[in-house]
Amino acid sequence: MLPFPASFALLALAGMKGVTANDRILSAYTAPGEFPTSVYASYWNNPTATSAQPQPVISDPVTSTIFPANLTDPANFPQNDTVDPHPLPLPQEPSQLLQQALSQIQSIATNPALKGDTCAQCQASLSIAKMLVLAAPEQGPLLAEALCVYFKYSTTCYNEYSRLALGSVFSQVVALGDMGGYDGQLLCAAQLKLCPMPPTVPLDLTGWFAKPKPNPLPPPKQPSGERLKVFHVSDIHIDPRYATGYEANCSQYMCCRENTHNIASPDQILLPASRYGAYYCDTPISLLLAAMQAIPEVTETQGTGFNFSIFTGDLTSHDPDNQYSRAYVEYCEIIIYNLLKQYLGPAPVYATLGNHDTYMQFQMIPYALGGFVLGNQFNWLYDHVSTMWYYEGWLPEASVEYARTHYAAYTVKRPDGLRIISLDTDMWYTLNYFSYINATQPDPFGILRFLTDELQDAEDAGDRVWIVGHVLSGFEASQAQFNPSNLFYQIVDRYSPHVIANIFFGHTHEDQLSIFYANNATNISVETAQTVSWIMPSLTPLTNLNSGFRMYEVDSATFDVLDAYTWISRVNEFPALDNQTEVGPTYVLEYSAREAYGQNITWGANDPLNATWWHLVTEQMEYDPSLVETFNTYQSKSSIEGVNCTGECIPSKICYIRSGSSSISYANCNQSYTSTQ
Repeated sequence: MLPFPASFALLALAGMKGVTANDRILSAYTAPGEFPTSVYASYWNNPTATSAQPQPVISDPVTSTIFPANLTDPANFPQNDTVDPHPLPLPQEPSQLLQQALSQIQSIATNPALKGDTCAQCQASLSIAKMLVLAAPEQGPLLAEALCVYFKYSTTCYNEYSRLALGSVFSQVVALGDMGGYDGQLLCAAQLKLCPMPPTVPLDLTGWFAKPKPNPLPPPKQPSGERLKVFHVSDIHIDPRYATGYEANCSQYMCCRENTHNIASPDQILLPASRYGAYYCDTPISLLLAAMQAIPEVTETQGTGFNFSIFTGDLTSHDPDNQYSRAYVEYCEIIIYNLLKQYLGPAPVYATLGNHDTYMQFQMIPYALGGFVLGNQFNWLYDHVSTMWYYEGWLPEASVEYARTHYAAYTVKRPDGLRIISLDTDMWYTLNYFSYINATQPDPFGILRFLTDELQDAEDAGDRVWIVGHVLSGFEASQAQFNPSNLFYQIVDRYSPHVIANIFFGHTHEDQLSIFYANNATNISVETAQTVSWIMPSLTPLTNLNSGFRMYEVDSATFDVLDAYTWISRVNEFPALDNQTEVGPTYVLEYSAREAYGQNITWGANDPLNATWWHLVTEQMEYDPSLVETFNTYQSKSSIEGVNCTGECIPSKICYIRSGSSSISYANCNQSYTSTQ
């Protein structure tokens, strides 16, 4: 709207008789061709030229300064001004950064626009955590603890996520990993169930193998007819803090301790811990010694010992992280290794590390990550444990020296032609949070490169190999990361069945087995079965299991397993042994693998229980589901607390047995029936 005086004047003019608007307004005007140079006192260029715009000299009457020519020079005007102020927020104190990070994560969690997209919320939150830790590393554990409280993950957040527990690990992982990419998605999927599981990354094996698989395969070694006795024990989980008579049915780990109780009865013990153990507790030293005393008797190796033994890891009890320490791990190492040496005989025990055999438990980091301090933070463990293996007389010096600087991995070439290759399979354990860094890479630790090179050397020399690890590569989908277990599967395929005779794991505490097939199990048949991994049941009863150990009869030339005998002690009988010293636990033969599963298979008495035989067993299981029920019973070591297997469980168990990698199990099998616990 026009100002009042101007609008009033126009109305007055319009009202004059005989005068119109057209009489006062020209219909057109043509400006002169020359620039009106008199408008400005001076110019930076020639204002009359027609090839460029005039550039008048302009002065600022406020500052009494002349603006420079290049300010408006079309060919050279200034950019990225460094003179004028460009203010930034003031730096925040580390504690303020923590509060900002926590506030932003809370906003992401409650933002209606992100509701329903938990994966985006999770990865965005991890990305904020990453920035905080990079800026103020000491705030990482405090953020982990605060998030635990906010999202109500636990009632003991400080004990679980402080810097003295998992908080330091959390901080390293978010700082070093790609939280906005595959690493973060995998972490959100596997640990928080907030993302879909990212796919297994296709492998590029170009140049991975020095030589192609021989075709035809070299002639198999001929059996000697001589049987070796080889002992296998796993998951001992000694609990030197076990408190006889205290609560064995507690509400929070560890039970059978003086500092735990059942929340339903905090002042009165509901189930006293038996002297020899309980279903919710780890191994008291009384049970461990009872087992050690039974081993030579039931295996008839008194005075001679075994030809050799294997121990597939897990020395310590299942304590919360804040109750662990280096000293506790080393204490358990010494007790158990000394007892194995004393009771199993003079022959070597080939041991490997379990996920509970380190501090922080479950964790190992690639040497190349995080600089010298972070990359070498577990060297104390590799040095101590390898020195113990040498002290016990189990490993030669060369193997010890390699293990000390290579994650406790080693190879031993025995005089009889068998090579033992031991791997720390925490490298692919899903609770090793460092395995979520560079997770698209199948071998960030270089351990599978070591394995491949050793297998190639064995193939060139005509040797047979046993691979010993702790965390299983397959059977179920939740234990091993997909990408490294997938590469492991391809390595096993390449060197089986002519090089790799057997693979041995532990970890689940249950009696399980997996078959590896050619071509990534795309054709599962008796013709494509390559080798097997024996998944050893535990000595500890935890959880709801009996205590057990095993002996293999092995051909001394082929190193094939001819039979496997498993002994158990029934935990439900332990309470009756309290308050007396006349008798202790009884270990009884639970089963012979050949007798339990081979009744309807045409197989020679001295033919091996190899992948072919085990595939035939699975075919019998398809025909006779009662054989799956037998497998399920033995999986729990015949525990009265074991869960039965019926309906969909039947084909699922067969599927697990036929899955040597976690990625195959995830793709093919219903994961609802993996455990009997």
